[in-house]
Amino acid sequence: MRKPSLVVLSVFFCLQHYFLAAQDSKKIIYPATKKVDQVDDYFGMKVDDPYRWLEDDNSAETKSWVKAEQQITEKYLAAIPFRDKVRQRYKEILNHPKYYSAFQVGEFYFYTKNEGLQNQSVYYFQRGLNGKPEVFLDPNQLSPDGSISAALDAPSNDKKYIAYHINKGGSDWATTYVMDIESRKKLPDEIEWMKFGGVAWKGNGFYYTRFDKPEKGKELSAKTESAKVYYHKLGNKQEQDELIYQDAEHSQMINVANVTEDERFLILYKYVGTYGTEVWYKNLTSSPQDFKMLIKGFAFNNYVINDINDKFLVHTNCGAGNYRVVLIDPNRPARESWKEIIPERPQKLESASTGGRWLFATYLKDACSRIYQYDQNGVMQHEIHLPGIGSASGIGAFRQDTCAFFDFSSFTFPPSIYKYDFASGKTTLFKKSEAKIRVEDYETEQVFYTSKDRTKIPMFLVHKKGIKHDGTHPVLLYAYGGFNVSLTPTYSSNTFILLENNGIYAVPNIRGGGEYGERWHRAGMLQNKQNVFDDFISAAEYLIQNKYTTKDRLAINGGSNGGLLIGAVMTQRPDLFKVALPDVGVMDMLRYQKFTVGWAWAVEYGPSDSSKYFPYLYKYSPLHNIKTGVKYPATLISTADHDDRVVPAHSFKFAATLQEKQAGPAPVLIRIDTDQGHGASGSSLAKTIEEETDKWTFMFYNMKITPVFTNGNAPPKKTLN
Repeated sequence: MRKPSLVVLSVFFCLQHYFLAAQDSKKIIYPATKKVDQVDDYFGMKVDDPYRWLEDDNSAETKSWVKAEQQITEKYLAAIPFRDKVRQRYKEILNHPKYYSAFQVGEFYFYTKNEGLQNQSVYYFQRGLNGKPEVFLDPNQLSPDGSISAALDAPSNDKKYIAYHINKGGSDWATTYVMDIESRKKLPDEIEWMKFGGVAWKGNGFYYTRFDKPEKGKELSAKTESAKVYYHKLGNKQEQDELIYQDAEHSQMINVANVTEDERFLILYKYVGTYGTEVWYKNLTSSPQDFKMLIKGFAFNNYVINDINDKFLVHTNCGAGNYRVVLIDPNRPARESWKEIIPERPQKLESASTGGRWLFATYLKDACSRIYQYDQNGVMQHEIHLPGIGSASGIGAFRQDTCAFFDFSSFTFPPSIYKYDFASGKTTLFKKSEAKIRVEDYETEQVFYTSKDRTKIPMFLVHKKGIKHDGTHPVLLYAYGGFNVSLTPTYSSNTFILLENNGIYAVPNIRGGGEYGERWHRAGMLQNKQNVFDDFISAAEYLIQNKYTTKDRLAINGGSNGGLLIGAVMTQRPDLFKVALPDVGVMDMLRYQKFTVGWAWAVEYGPSDSSKYFPYLYKYSPLHNIKTGVKYPATLISTADHDDRVVPAHSFKFAATLQEKQAGPAPVLIRIDTDQGHGASGSSLAKTIEEETDKWTFMFYNMKITPVFTNGNAPPKKTLN
């Protein structure tokens, strides 16, 4: 084929530059968004809420507004010439087998696999370690567009059955079913209106938590309240299930049941929010009795790992900010009687589990995993070998098992499954994901920087090997910063769109997370929330000062509580960032508790109807800190119509306000997905590909970078000018 001449190529790039420049110079005409006279009084402070009507996502007016916004966003993105190339490259990177989450149930071994571009990962099982893999449950058969997801829950203790649940359209509402493992036949049992909990098997049935059926039309926005624990006997209809526990006096409390492996004890966890657990128990082998309290109050996180000789092994941060494992005798449950099995260490004890006759402890050291094997008296046997510096999760097994499995990945190590043999202490590869890119061309460095109050913060930087500190690199700065969530090194095919173009993926472990235990979490919650934003802003300043990038090459991203983070920092420091990508964010900090499970976040944020916390919330609430006359970064807000965790009203109101008050030329767009829920957890892969394609396209375009994809070997064109 004849190559085009240099003259032709010059004309093409001139025309391309002209087209893009024309789009930049043309002011976007946003939908006419009406304003209403809505003023709320908070302790004498009058607060306008002119877009309150957008909270009703079922109204014709809101649907019309959504459609208009979607058209504007699609028109803008469709005009960017390299959008299709980004999409195609992302698909190429994703298109390889990926393995996750192996576990043993009797003679069967289960694991999850995605062939490459399947909308939902498929559950496989095999008889024996060397058996032939067969499909056990394929969620892709449940809906042609992948909008129905499925996940396996707990197997019965006799190893005959396994429960699984499905979610439709990305909603958190789940319906649970049961399958016979040997025959793979679905039983007639069907349990509806479950959310945030699985099943706990006892005999020929299981305990579960369900909520009252919401009013028709308000399933995705009404408060989720009145959690009740039931017992379901296999073969019965749900209306025949036995009510085991409810707390009629406290509708805003989540009650979740679990059963010890030997089925001797029923454990009841009571939550008033996302932090703090009260623990009750009932002996199922004795005559009928009421629940008895094991651990009182909601000041600490407590979890019963298992029972040993009628006593409870408990993972707790009571008396140990970095967590410890204690043994509690239910006949003497007072704290002074607890026996310490694994004492607190300088590193956070992220989780603890049992398998065989052993106890396994997973620690975090500077946000990287370490796993240790102990006997049940707390005597450490040895450290379990991991493939490298990264994230390990999922280890645990039944008492009669001789091995356990865990997942491992890092920023440059695709997710793989490892088998750990209890007797020999050896770790062997079980299933490995093979990447389509040369991961050995990239590296991760961990740096430490100081925040505004001089606190030292760690940050991971992922990039090509041998990059220069010349300030030219496009950077995506991503964080979460809340709810005790730890961000550890995990593999994401998504990031290589950036890394192949000489970019840097930066992940600071800011306060509010759980990387350094409860002190780190509390330093970023309630009235300390500003520390989270200061940590993130300081990370951006560090990257600029150390010539990794410039503010014109710096994009920021976060989802959910991380979306709140992005909304807050872009309103506090609009001068510092070129592109902002807030996903499914909590943007209205004065009304977050009025929708679905938002009330449960009050232990993290503080309630706006409290005179103590209102001033803090109002000071950083993204919606309420958008100012007229300020030049904000190019912003692409992402939300979804089936998000019933952080309802889309947050993003709707934030987008309308930012479009109204934006003083600069940078675009303010909102991307509203359909049949999708709260981020990637409630999405099909096809939807995820489209969303991530649009975010990368928007970011590169507003940085004036044309990405080039040649398997990571060629640098990008630096500008379109």
